[in-house]
Amino acid sequence: MPDRSLSSGAAAFLSRDFRRYQLARVLVIIGAEAQTLAVAWLVYQITHSALYLGYSGLVLFLPGLFFMLPAGHTADRFDRRHVILVCYTLQTCCTTALFLFAWHGLHAVWPIFSILFLIGSGRAFSGPASSALIPHLVPQEHFVNAVTWGATAFQIANIVGPSLGGILYTLPLQGHIAGAGIVFLFTLATLIAFLLLIFSLHVRPGRMEQRAVSTEVILAGIRYVWQTQILLGSISLDLFAVLLGGAVALMPIFAQEILHTGPRGLGLLRAAPAIGALVISMWLTWRPIQRRAGAQMFFCVGIFGAATVIFGLSGNLLLSLLALFLVGASDMVSVVIRSSILQLATPPEMRGRVSAVYSLFIGASNELGEFESGLTASWWGAVRAVIYGGIGSLAVTGVWAILFPNLRRADQLTPEALLQVETEQSAQEVRQL
Repeated sequence: MPDRSLSSGAAAFLSRDFRRYQLARVLVIIGAEAQTLAVAWLVYQITHSALYLGYSGLVLFLPGLFFMLPAGHTADRFDRRHVILVCYTLQTCCTTALFLFAWHGLHAVWPIFSILFLIGSGRAFSGPASSALIPHLVPQEHFVNAVTWGATAFQIANIVGPSLGGILYTLPLQGHIAGAGIVFLFTLATLIAFLLLIFSLHVRPGRMEQRAVSTEVILAGIRYVWQTQILLGSISLDLFAVLLGGAVALMPIFAQEILHTGPRGLGLLRAAPAIGALVISMWLTWRPIQRRAGAQMFFCVGIFGAATVIFGLSGNLLLSLLALFLVGASDMVSVVIRSSILQLATPPEMRGRVSAVYSLFIGASNELGEFESGLTASWWGAVRAVIYGGIGSLAVTGVWAILFPNLRRADQLTPEALLQVETEQSAQEVRQL
């Protein structure tokens, strides 16, 4: 007889494949975050330019824009596990190239940007496949618990990755391996471990979409999101709030020029949002969101914007870390609600294409947000760019609460409850006509 405490708070871990998949994710995200820190510091040391930090986000985002439709169709057309394996094999080759750049003492950024574009291409295809794979790993009644633990694992990795990357970067090593080189070697090791764990999964989703390739089939995900207002509202709220309020791309500037803490301080700054998110995600695994999910989402996005403003105003490391803690904590609630709505309100055979649309929105809010931050920082300075962005996030929250009343009224995170909210909104619109 299964342990009741396990069944209530960690039910998803009863599934073997879910345990292996989450271990693989933690390892690969730790490596990716360490690599991101090393690339950001390397780019800034070469260029000393906020705009070039923004370009780093832009080249990661563009592949998602170019490949969104084929990536979503690929995730529904082929075995999602195989898609993930191919994409991360490409990531392994890219990290090897970055290591060789560091080994030879590269002093130009364009080769780095070329590799980042390839990394973004791999993410464009692996993102929808990974997201659509989750429902196959656990029973439906454990899905929200799986989403919450997945977010928890992500935040653990986001805490360890940047901190470990900062430590590795500053190790007193000699020769070519010092600095970014040792970080890229570490990332290579995590990628290899990830590939082995994913290869060992028993799940075989196979082909979900049976129809032949056509414009109608490929565009189905976009149409479904546009017609399902609760989906459109939740992912577009994140898009614009994080697009305006994201400060991650500017952290090397804050670490070096405002807080004067160097690479290790940069690791702390990047880890602080993840610590806040981890605390909240652990709370949600044992005290899941039961009611008023939509209202809680709007409230927490508002906190995200306000905390971003505080970070921009701060010149003290401790206050900056506290503000970023609140940024991560508030964003985590939004992540769990948004991810649950995405999968529970989408038919299984369309999850790859809908997840591709979602990945594009998330990529726009993160990578394109980094470009927006770098661009505005080059105009106004880093501090003003962050403050104005946080104010913009607050404004978006208020406007979206008016534009998407059905999202605001969303209550329980179940397929039936979400369908009921959407149906009631459609009926109301018909009556108004």
